[in-house]
Amino acid sequence: MDRRGFHRRVLAGGAVAAGTTTALSLASAGTASAGPDGAGPDGAMAETSTTAAPVRTAPAGGRVRHMRLYAERLPDGQLGYGLEKGGAAIPGPMIELTEGDTLHIAFENTLDVPVSLHVHGVDYDIANDGTRFSRSHVEPGATRTYTWRTHAPGRRADGTWRPGSAGYWHYHDHVVGGDHGTGGIRRGLYGPVVVRRAGDVLPDKQFTIVFNDMTVNNRPVGPDFRMTVGDRVEIVMITHGEYYHTFHVHGHRWADNRTGLLSGPSDVSRMVDNKITGPADSFGFQVIAGEGVGAGAWMYHCHVQSHSDLGMAGLLLVAKPDGTIPGYDPHHPPAAPGAAAPGERDHRGH
Repeated sequence: MDRRGFHRRVLAGGAVAAGTTTALSLASAGTASAGPDGAGPDGAMAETSTTAAPVRTAPAGGRVRHMRLYAERLPDGQLGYGLEKGGAAIPGPMIELTEGDTLHIAFENTLDVPVSLHVHGVDYDIANDGTRFSRSHVEPGATRTYTWRTHAPGRRADGTWRPGSAGYWHYHDHVVGGDHGTGGIRRGLYGPVVVRRAGDVLPDKQFTIVFNDMTVNNRPVGPDFRMTVGDRVEIVMITHGEYYHTFHVHGHRWADNRTGLLSGPSDVSRMVDNKITGPADSFGFQVIAGEGVGAGAWMYHCHVQSHSDLGMAGLLLVAKPDGTIPGYDPHHPPAAPGAAAPGERDHRGH
C-alpha cells in the first residue's frame, strides 16, 4: 500500500478487521474455562465515565489447569493455533495465568507437517521445550501434552532474589520450515501469554498486536480495535521476523514497567508512548481509553517511517458512550455500541 492509500484509509476509515486474538482466561473467575479443573478534538472537555466500576483483580495462583490447543491450516493457506477444531486464528488464543499456576496443554497437530509449541517467560523441563532437538515436537495427526509452570518471586537458598514469572510473554512454533520454526512464525503460528501477580488489575478489553516482518497480525495493513471512552484496555505487543520496529500510540501513554500502570505517587517509572521492539520481544500495558483526550480514531503504528508508509499501522477506535467516533467516517457503519469487535476480548460481565 502506498502512502496515499494509507492516508485515505486513515481519513475514510474501514471495517474493523477480523481474525485477531481470541482469549482464554486462566486468571479470573467466570471467564473462559481452561478445562474441568481531558480535551476532545473540538477543544471540549474529554468525556469520562461517571460511574466508577469496581476494580477487578487477578486471583491467587497455585492452581493446576488443563486446556486443549490445535494447530490448523487456515482457508487462506496460513497457519494458526485455536482452542477448538475449526477455530484457529492469527494470533492464537491469549493464555492467562497467575504466578504459581501450572498449565497442562493437550496439543493436537492437524497439519500434514510436524509442529510444536514453544513458550517464552515461564518454566518447563526439556521434554516440554517444543523443539526438534529435544524431540518435543508433534508429528502430523498426533497429540502431545505440554506442561508450563509459573512461580512467584522469592529468595534462593543463597539469599539472592529470584524474580517471578509475571509479564507479557508469547508462544510460537519452533519446527515448521526448519529447526527454528521460521516458516511457522511467518505463517501465523504464534500467540500471547499473560502471567499476572495476584492482585493485579484486570482490564475490560484486551488486544494483541504482532509486528511480523512487514505485516501486522499477518495482514499487510494492521487491524482496527474498537473500545469506548473509559474502558480499561490492555494491549499485548509482540514482534517476530527480521526487523526492529517502534510501537507508537497516538493520544495515550503508559508506564514503561511490568504492567504499564503506576503503583503510586512514588513510582518513578518512565512514561512512554513509543517503544523500540525487536524480534521475539514482547511487552504489554494498560491504558484508560480516551483518558484526558476523548473519543476518536487514534492511530497506532510503527514509527520507522518506511514501515508505517507500507501499512504497519491501524486504529484504536475509541467511541463515545453513544457509539459515535468524532471525525471518523468509515466506509462501513461501526459495530453497535457495546458490541465486541472480532477478535477482541471483553472482560466485563464475567
